[in-house]
Amino acid sequence: MADPIQIRMGGYGPPTTTHSRALKFIGDRLEEQFGDGVDVKYIWNIMDFGYRADEIMWLTECGILTMSYQSTSYLTDKVPELEFVDLPFLFADLDEARAAFDGPLGRYLDERIEAGYNFRMLGYFENGFRHISNKLRPIHLPADLADMKIRMLPSDMHVRTFELLGAEPLRMDLTEAIEQVVNGTLDAQENPLANTVTYGVHKYHPHHTLSGHFYLSRGVYGHRESVDGWPEEFRNAMKEAVQAATVYQRELAVAEEDISQQALNDEGCETVELTDEERAAFREAVAPLYEDARARFGDTMFDLMKG
Repeated sequence: MADPIQIRMGGYGPPTTTHSRALKFIGDRLEEQFGDGVDVKYIWNIMDFGYRADEIMWLTECGILTMSYQSTSYLTDKVPELEFVDLPFLFADLDEARAAFDGPLGRYLDERIEAGYNFRMLGYFENGFRHISNKLRPIHLPADLADMKIRMLPSDMHVRTFELLGAEPLRMDLTEAIEQVVNGTLDAQENPLANTVTYGVHKYHPHHTLSGHFYLSRGVYGHRESVDGWPEEFRNAMKEAVQAATVYQRELAVAEEDISQQALNDEGCETVELTDEERAAFREAVAPLYEDARARFGDTMFDLMKG
């Protein structure tokens, strides 16, 4: 009897998050289809074992993890094209963002990621639109961010965005950011509401602005040699399982936003919804980034966004 295919799935959140539940969805589907022919193990949160969130990349590249997820912004140093989808206010809504990652733009980014990392791209989970939380004051306009120390993902586009908005952006890993939120040395952070609540930030930040400034996906990455070594039937089954899990995860994420908003309310937090005029002020402040993106990348990805 052939040895079962070993699958070790990893992430950086508790098993209750939408991304962890999507991994479990994939594993359950594979076990139902292949029975004893597959052996699935989960490492829900690598931070529980002393790793930083960004170390999930090398854990997958070297095959300690068979597959994982991570926000694409963590990959921009090696894959500069991913800075394009980090542009602020790039997508009007969830439908437009999902269509871009599910369509020609997503396939183009797959190629660029696989050229930079020892991965096979399996799909894109949704991290969603990101919002600003802080301990200092309500944010309605870019001027309200003046000199505010805010944590950034390791993306130059993110850093430049908040420099243009007048803040003091600081690139740091999630583990460090949570520590500084708790001890009060970090004024602000930006995340989907679900992340803000999952990591307990709302207990320290009373002010939340639904800015929706970035839309992030979390790529689903497979260790290249493992994926290439799977029988064709299993590779196809994995692809179908990830596609189905992505639909499931996106539905969970939308529901999670509502639950997270209620958690903010229960904690007594203030939530600011930007007016059209206030949102226009944010867009105007970051407009130079679009000129720069066209100069760097040309029209290719702008055209691919249109399908």
